[in-house]
Amino acid sequence: MAVDVHVVTPQREVWAGTAQMVIARGVAGEVGILGGHAPLLIQLAVGPLRIQEEGGEELRAIVDGGFMHVTSGEEGTRVDVMATQAELESEIDFDAAVRAQQELQGHDDDEAREALAKATARVDLRS
Repeated sequence: MAVDVHVVTPQREVWAGTAQMVIARGVAGEVGILGGHAPLLIQLAVGPLRIQEEGGEELRAIVDGGFMHVTSGEEGTRVDVMATQAELESEIDFDAAVRAQQELQGHDDDEAREALAKATARVDLRS
């Protein structure tokens, strides 16, 4: 059963289409969504978003927080990822992420820790 997926930020629609499964990292851990999933609302953590498309390809992205809303009904299952910021893997400047990661190492304020987590998530997506 296909899942209708929409990934949006306040600035743009990042991706929309159908998928077999969506895997996201919430603040309490990872969650996988298949067609027919129970309604759900979770707070997203900084981390990967994986969308397994119907053709078997996997689309990967990074989200920097936000929410994921799942609805299921007669029309099917819909997943709305409303992210603070999101980038598809193809949009990420990995060299810039590595530089940011190196520059932020050792900084101990909340803003630096958050920026380091975002840079690390982008670097880790490549592996």
